[in-house]
Amino acid sequence: MNDNKNKDLTHFGNSIVSKKEKSIKVNSVFSSVSDNYDLMNDIMSIGTHRLWKDAMVNWIPSIDTHSNFCHIDIAGGTGDIAYRLLNRFSDNFSSHIIDLNPEMIDFAVSRAERKKFPERISFTVGNAEKLPIQSNSVDLVTIAFGIRNVVTIENALSEIFRVLKYGGRFICLEFSDVSVPLLDKIYDYYSFNVIPELGRIIAGDAESYRYLVESIRRFPNQKIFCEMIEQTGFDNVKWRNLSGGIATLHSAWRL
Repeated sequence: MNDNKNKDLTHFGNSIVSKKEKSIKVNSVFSSVSDNYDLMNDIMSIGTHRLWKDAMVNWIPSIDTHSNFCHIDIAGGTGDIAYRLLNRFSDNFSSHIIDLNPEMIDFAVSRAERKKFPERISFTVGNAEKLPIQSNSVDLVTIAFGIRNVVTIENALSEIFRVLKYGGRFICLEFSDVSVPLLDKIYDYYSFNVIPELGRIIAGDAESYRYLVESIRRFPNQKIFCEMIEQTGFDNVKWRNLSGGIATLHSAWRL
């Protein structure tokens, strides 16, 4: 009985909660921060998150878009990755944003870039662990700073593997384990002392930003996350550290 009970529990930051409760709490966090999401990202990262997202998109050197090419961006409510890709590739490239939080979807829908791609972008409120997407139908799946917030990472990876076509690619951008001496200590101090206070001052919500920091520390390091991806069935799994490992890109293929 205790084993079954433990299977129903997970971390919400540093707290232990039920898996159902975590889903509700994560949704609440992003409802709270959605209005100030881009501003807070700029302030917290000193604008570096934009460079990390550029690096993510630039890790896709070329795509054959002579035929229809389908991309989905999970937890993509900001639209940052989808709009970058739509700007880069031809009219045969389409993006579908899936996010658990309706307010974050509204954020992406309201962006001015949407008017440039009325037929090439679509939006769905949906769960990364149960994607409303047909199996073997997607060429590229991306997720930026979202996979650490899912209830069960293995379930999300399995869903990503399921929806990808054979020969399809998965790219993940996520905060990770800082590998540079001294930078790790500076980053820890900044994360736990400065970021929640910025959240309180700018967004009126220190607790949501404290959770976001705690969730980063709970996320598996680069090597362990690569192993999780490989165990799902992916091949050619690689990672690239950005800013000394503050953020990391992971790439994998369904072959």
